[in-house]
Amino acid sequence: MKSFPLTHTFLALASLTLTFACSQQAPISQNDPAQEEWVKIFNGENLDGWTVKIAHHEVGDNYADTYRVEDGIIKVVYDKHTDFEERFSHIYWHEPLSHYRLLIEYRFTGELMHDAPSYARRNSGVMIHSQAPETMPKDQNFPISVEAQFLGGEGDEVRHTMNVCTPGTEIYMNGAMVEAHCTQSTSKTYAGDQWVTVEVEVLGNASVKHLIDGEVVLEYQTPEVGGGIVTGFDPTQKPDGKKLSEGYIALQGEGTPVEFRRVELLSLTGCMEPTAANYKSYYVKPDNSLCE
Repeated sequence: MKSFPLTHTFLALASLTLTFACSQQAPISQNDPAQEEWVKIFNGENLDGWTVKIAHHEVGDNYADTYRVEDGIIKVVYDKHTDFEERFSHIYWHEPLSHYRLLIEYRFTGELMHDAPSYARRNSGVMIHSQAPETMPKDQNFPISVEAQFLGGEGDEVRHTMNVCTPGTEIYMNGAMVEAHCTQSTSKTYAGDQWVTVEVEVLGNASVKHLIDGEVVLEYQTPEVGGGIVTGFDPTQKPDGKKLSEGYIALQGEGTPVEFRRVELLSLTGCMEPTAANYKSYYVKPDNSLCE
């Protein structure tokens, strides 16, 4: 019977032990192309990454602490205001966006300011394809943008939410320009102070969809600069007819207290090479410079 040196035996045992240990390790995680990677752009603690612009105030002046974070919620409140005085307000995420889905949870929590316009009752929204806050003069009332409008009902009142309004912009439906400033969705009415979860899907200049509980309640196409409603703007920022393919998002305050609990973003731009480690099947705009 042939014998082996003791050192060879130890080496063989060590090799077997290492092989066994490696086989017991957790498998390396694999990219799931269909797994959506949502990003929380409100951190629940402060307004980092957000910029306030209130009409009749300079960019960044959060007059009377209108926007504040309490209990993990962005609150738009008027308890330190004596009068509203047309201080329409918006808070902007700092990055321009083009192809994405945006998820928001909102609710209305109080009464309309005594001197705010009646149409602002239980009225808020999120602006998309918006101009940058830095391009707005002090007295501009609304940003040039497209608004996904939030409306709350009271009692048995029928009041749709996730409508569309067009301050300084135009939109198209079925190939025709929409003449009305606001167009209603097909949503049901959400009364009281209940939380409502909504989504906006934006595909550059091609199309925009408003969704509630995964159901499309409104859809339109090819937004562009044009129309009225906006006042006090810099004329160089309103080249009528310019197609809107990207812009900023902004949460709105119009005189009724409103809260935002979740604000999450899903980019639809990324690596569309199927062999890449970070390929996602839901991307619609390729940027293969991001491929890994």
